Amino acid sequence: MSQTRAQHLSPKAYAALAIGAIGVVFGDIGTSPLYALKESFAHLKQHGEAVDEIYVRGILSIVFWLLIFVVNVKYIFMITRAANRGEGGIFALLSLIPRGLSAKARRGRFIMTMLAIAGAGLLFGDGIITPSMSVLSAMEGLEVANSSLKPFILPTTLVILIGLFYFQQFGTAKIGLLFGPVMCVWFTVLGVLGLFGVMQRPEVISSVNPIYAWTLIAAHPAETFLLLGSIVLCVTGAEALYADMGHFGIRPIRFGWYLLVGPALTLQYFGQGALLLKHLESNNGAMGEEFHPFYALVPQVLVYPMVVLAAMATVVASQAMISGVFSIARQAIRLNMLPRLEIVHTSGEQEGQIYIPSLNGLMLVGCLFTVLLFPSSTELASAYGIAVTLDMAITTILFAVVARRFWRWRRRWLMPVIALFVVVDTLLVGANIIKVVSGGWFAIAIAFLAFLVMSTWVQGSFIIGRKLAEETQSIHDFLGELWTEAIPRVPGTAVYLTTNYNTPLALKHFVEHAHVLHEQVVLMTIVSSNLPVVPAARQIRVEWLPDGVWKITALCGFMESPNIPRFLERAKSQGFHFVPDQTTYFARRTSVMPTGQAKMAGWRKRLYAALSRNSVDATRSFSLPPDRVVDFGAQVEL
Repeated sequence: MSQTRAQHLSPKAYAALAIGAIGVVFGDIGTSPLYALKESFAHLKQHGEAVDEIYVRGILSIVFWLLIFVVNVKYIFMITRAANRGEGGIFALLSLIPRGLSAKARRGRFIMTMLAIAGAGLLFGDGIITPSMSVLSAMEGLEVANSSLKPFILPTTLVILIGLFYFQQFGTAKIGLLFGPVMCVWFTVLGVLGLFGVMQRPEVISSVNPIYAWTLIAAHPAETFLLLGSIVLCVTGAEALYADMGHFGIRPIRFGWYLLVGPALTLQYFGQGALLLKHLESNNGAMGEEFHPFYALVPQVLVYPMVVLAAMATVVASQAMISGVFSIARQAIRLNMLPRLEIVHTSGEQEGQIYIPSLNGLMLVGCLFTVLLFPSSTELASAYGIAVTLDMAITTILFAVVARRFWRWRRRWLMPVIALFVVVDTLLVGANIIKVVSGGWFAIAIAFLAFLVMSTWVQGSFIIGRKLAEETQSIHDFLGELWTEAIPRVPGTAVYLTTNYNTPLALKHFVEHAHVLHEQVVLMTIVSSNLPVVPAARQIRVEWLPDGVWKITALCGFMESPNIPRFLERAKSQGFHFVPDQTTYFARRTSVMPTGQAKMAGWRKRLYAALSRNSVDATRSFSLPPDRVVDFGAQVEL
């Protein structure tokens, strides 16, 4: 929902939007208390450092100010300004960067596109690691409740993940109604438990003073830098504030953060810190292997209910991440950065409710493999965080380009802001890069594979498109030949997909084989727009060409799924005669042969050919009626 629409909602509808935002937007960052401080203190123990009051208060101070800077300053105050008609996300940010005609501008645009593809690859990796980390952390509460239940943690995690991905095919429209209330209960419980902990050591609140962070940095500079690799887990999910703002608008997101989420997380982290200080005092400075900061706040009698609530919260967080990956994938498909995949709309009312079967299967396999490879949250924490921090850094770069090139911000205002963002991003990325050997390689490997697939598809599609354009002739020359040969016309309408004013190969092959032509011929072009959703009034452009030929161009936003029959219906208002039962759709299925002379690595050619073979046909991609589609095959050497 755009910001303009959100401004005109009733208080009741506005509150509903805020509750929905709490359920979807803050799911990932809201489950961070399960593991953020736990992994920070576990890091200290692994390196033989004694956990004392300086460390506890210093870490709490860094957590507080990191939340303030990353969530409030960077994302809510700055990055969310870069909205494309209310939509956010890395591709929305890319779409705001002006296109230029000069060689320098094209080169810059190419670099920004590759950065956006890398960012999307990192989000895909995050989409596999986040559900694994969240569910596994929640299930570790079983061991806190009863140490004999430890062998059941891994199997239970696997079962929950399988169930989570299995139910994706049914959509989230109905279960999504529970997301907001469940997360509201979750954050309320976090705040209450945190307040309970703070009351036992009220002086811990003074840790908001940045002097405690500075004291820790001054006393242990190297160790504090390494600690950032674990502390950053408290802000994983902050990028969702920008990526999901199109669903709710920035104001409901801000309302949810300031009224409930932010205070609850702050109380929870400080409550964990207070309880740890009390634990250290009673154990003569020893932290103990069994100490779990999150579950230590929970009264023993409520541990089992808390495990159930934590499991529900992590499922919601995982669902939000999965839906986000589906949305990013659809945007990539619309921008021709991924091959056409089958997209199933699971809701007749909400355009954003989609399910991508092939991607869902890949993510399930990836999550199961991740949990088996890293069977504890401590081990998985090494792989977690690096994808998020790199994506934050890429967002900073793209935002800087948009602010300078699109908004024309002056350098003297822009440079200090971007410099501050870059310093923080560099520290967070640097602290996580060190974890590459111990597990960070896994997140980078997933992102790298996604980058290879997307960049290969972009390069191959460009080469194939240029090759096909060189082999086709102008539609006017083709019509001139038809007049000379006196090709007979048959009743009905034929729709051919094309990217320009050249003759579609399917049209040329049909005339060569059938020796007839339909009375009405439509050259249909789908153009990807930089807008997320194109208004219906601006979506269709109809041109009449000689001899019953129409050129119809449809603008399709990167958040929309193209529907050609719907486009043709809208074209009727501009004089086009459309009868669905008398319309035949002709599509070209191109078979790519990796044996050509194109300047492209051999393995990339084979990869592109494999992706092309497995891409979804035009019938499902463009919502064509299957009983009225004719496919023509064509071979192209790459």
